[in-house]
Amino acid sequence: MVQSYLRHGPTQAFGLVVSPSANSVYDGKLAYVPALEDVLVWDMKRGQMMAMWHETGLRAEVTYIARSPQTDTFAVGYADGSIRLWSASSKSVIATFNGHKKSVTALCFDATGARLASGSQDTDLILWDVVGEAGLFRLRGHRDQITGIKFLSSYSSSLPSTSAAASAGLILTTSKDTFMKLWDLSTQHCIQTLVAHRAEVWTLDVNQEQDMVFTGSNEGELKAWRIDREALEGGLKEMGDGEIAKAIHPLSTLPLSSQHRVSQITFHPTLPYLAIQSHDRSVEILRVRTEEEIRKKHARRRKRAKEKEAAKGKGKVEDQPEAGTDEKIEVADLFTPYLIARATGKIRSFSFATEEATTKNSTHLFMALSNNALEVYNLPQPTKSKDAIPEATRLYSLDLPGHRTDVRTLCLSSDDTLLASASHGSLKIWNMRTTACIRTLECGHAICSTFLPGDRYIAVGTKSGEILLYDLSSSSLIDTIKAHESTVWSMHIRPDEQALVTGSADKDIKFWGIEWKPTEGGQGQSGKHLSLVHTRTLKMTDDVLSVRYSPDGKLLAVALLDSTVKVFYQDTLKFFLSLYGHKLPVLSMDISSDSKLIVTCSADKNVKIWGLDFGDCHKSIFAHDESVMQVAFEKKSHYFWTVGKDKMLKYWDGDKFENIQKLEGHHGEVWALAVSNFGNFVVTGSHDKSIRVWEKLDEPLFLEEERERELENLYESGLADTMNREDLPIGSGDPSGESQGQTQAETTGVSKQTAETLMAGERIVEALDLADGEREIWGEYEKAKVGLSEEDQAKVQPPPRNAVLAAYDLEPEAWVLRVVEGVQSTALQDALLVLPFVKVMSLMVYLNIWARREWNITLVSRIMFFLLKTHHHQIVANRIMRTTLIPLRKHLRAALLRKKQTIGYNLAALQFIRRQTDAQRTAQFYEEELDEEKVLAKIAEGKKRKRVNI
Repeated sequence: MVQSYLRHGPTQAFGLVVSPSANSVYDGKLAYVPALEDVLVWDMKRGQMMAMWHETGLRAEVTYIARSPQTDTFAVGYADGSIRLWSASSKSVIATFNGHKKSVTALCFDATGARLASGSQDTDLILWDVVGEAGLFRLRGHRDQITGIKFLSSYSSSLPSTSAAASAGLILTTSKDTFMKLWDLSTQHCIQTLVAHRAEVWTLDVNQEQDMVFTGSNEGELKAWRIDREALEGGLKEMGDGEIAKAIHPLSTLPLSSQHRVSQITFHPTLPYLAIQSHDRSVEILRVRTEEEIRKKHARRRKRAKEKEAAKGKGKVEDQPEAGTDEKIEVADLFTPYLIARATGKIRSFSFATEEATTKNSTHLFMALSNNALEVYNLPQPTKSKDAIPEATRLYSLDLPGHRTDVRTLCLSSDDTLLASASHGSLKIWNMRTTACIRTLECGHAICSTFLPGDRYIAVGTKSGEILLYDLSSSSLIDTIKAHESTVWSMHIRPDEQALVTGSADKDIKFWGIEWKPTEGGQGQSGKHLSLVHTRTLKMTDDVLSVRYSPDGKLLAVALLDSTVKVFYQDTLKFFLSLYGHKLPVLSMDISSDSKLIVTCSADKNVKIWGLDFGDCHKSIFAHDESVMQVAFEKKSHYFWTVGKDKMLKYWDGDKFENIQKLEGHHGEVWALAVSNFGNFVVTGSHDKSIRVWEKLDEPLFLEEERERELENLYESGLADTMNREDLPIGSGDPSGESQGQTQAETTGVSKQTAETLMAGERIVEALDLADGEREIWGEYEKAKVGLSEEDQAKVQPPPRNAVLAAYDLEPEAWVLRVVEGVQSTALQDALLVLPFVKVMSLMVYLNIWARREWNITLVSRIMFFLLKTHHHQIVANRIMRTTLIPLRKHLRAALLRKKQTIGYNLAALQFIRRQTDAQRTAQFYEEELDEEKVLAKIAEGKKRKRVNI
């Protein structure tokens, strides 16, 4: 009988506030921040997580977040090149765009939110239609990763349009190739290229008036550029010297307080502030002066110069110019240093509050730090008094739900309700049911930890050789024991819960008795507290990396730096076995519940399973692609878990030496592992600062099926990769066409094959085969009836309907439409590219039928135009297609004409309603004074007065 196992799946990921993989967005109340493959929404004032945007099966990291002018929509770019549009209110994906081959590095919406521009590490710039959920075109020109994108929306280009009218406009991009490019979207070409800096350009931003651009480089240089409005509105015009008029001109370089890389430049959306991050821990705020302020400053400067001249007695004061109207305003005069906001850690990104802050005379600056924390600073408004120096004050800080550094050790309480995680600087206790952080305690550089008997105390071994004892009930450090001279690498509780053993880099193994000592409390109260008492020491020949008691309490296993494992009798400490075979030191080990097997994992990437009776090696398994960091047996079984630096968690059968399951999810080296005492789940801690729970599901797992699924996934991803050929950057040319001087086109279509689009294409082919077969059978049936009398026709039996069509009660034409409609709008074009030309001809027949019956005319038009554009040469050369295309043209034109009339009628109705609404608003504005109730009240008052007079 084939053995089955139970599948494990990811259920929780916590301990992460923000990951440094992407930028963050802040609206004044809520912060939208990346958390590896998810996006978290934090309420900064209350310090609570409001939502988690998670898509099942998605493992790629978030690399960029952009908010649409339609404030409910967010565009999120991922490391696999995909872009997802998320709805903040429903917390679900609206659309998925696949076009980039590498990580998305920049996103920007236009002023209306109808178009989205994306840049990537693959050097391409893609423009997406958000409403139509399709890629418009791909622009090539940069030779390195695109780092910044901005739409220039206030210019209406008068150039002749070769594309859809909605695609007009201008885009400004910067890249690590040191260039800044200006693209005209109406002609789909680059109209100006500037060598912006000598080093990589990392950021750009445009001011509110869209007449000035700032760029920042890797060398700490901040440059200002002027946008010539007249040149852009006039189009590409030739100057007198034959040169084309330039739209962007260099202004000057602004001095910064730091010479580090300028990683972000941001203008405040409403207030006159410019924020620049060029230092790891601070953001420099520049204030934008008004023209009047600059004139006054110039006047004061001239006045002081006059006074100095008068004091020295040189020259005539009267000869100095009085007014400074003719004095030119420099960029350095326009931007003046205001204040510097300093964070508590390295800043990954910052954001101004997009909505007005509730507090008056101030604005909020949000910072996402690289050490898993968020901060909001209050920036005061400028005052006229010279004495008050403006300072940025920290308003909110969010750091408790996660560690500042890597999670190095995990341990579970005996009933699996509490989890302790420790890192360099903090020990945190988590409730496993709610995954909430219930305690945060300061600690040194933690290396290992364990719950002590009773689950009220925790012992933590540190890099400095100390054992720290914590009392959970009082949330306090009750004892610090200087146990070793060097790092405490491992500790383990003896199965009888009466002793603790520790192993250290000082080559000592120390044994500690667990005792309860009386505590003298205040006001006559007394109690007991737990303490460790040193009982004996076992000296080894090399550093001790791991120590482990066997569950039956008879043996003690010790892993040394010399790559061996020594096994001793626990009571007498006499030598029993030596396990030799690893090429590099054993980093961790565990003994099965029946004390028969010991499993060791090493930096040599191998896991070895040994028998504890004779010390023979049962099996050596190449387990991970990097060092195997920790191993642990599942209770009451020979199944065990391993984690490694290759970011993987693996599940193994220790009897059959089979890999049961590979679990991907972490984005960094996995350091720590803790297995449930009841075998329900396993917890892992990683370099990416996340703690993940993997629960045992009720779904059975068969090894053969699992291997088949892995091979299928490998084949599908490989097939998609071969269809997405890596194109060379523009200008480099294809080696085959280099001699003819051929280079790639600057503008191409947007397509990228994925496993999903391949599957969708296959579904369309299957539907066409099914429908064609059904129509052929019924066509033969109809032919058989021709020329027969009614009586003979009745005798001819109709063929049985296809089971699928009978189940859904659909005609073949309706079935094909149903399948095509089921394909996601964003993946439809890529799915149609999969179809062979024979199936394209077959689909054209159904398009004609759908157009005649007026079924989903929008979809029919979209498919038809795409197929005609893609297969134009073959369609023109194939005379048989005339019989399909001529009636299709007739039916589609008639259907589109009716649609046009309907839209025109509805548009006229909407315009009429708008005119009515405008008229009512105007009337209401003028008649507000003459409110009906007020008029009636005045009439009533008038009547009363008349009566009184009478």
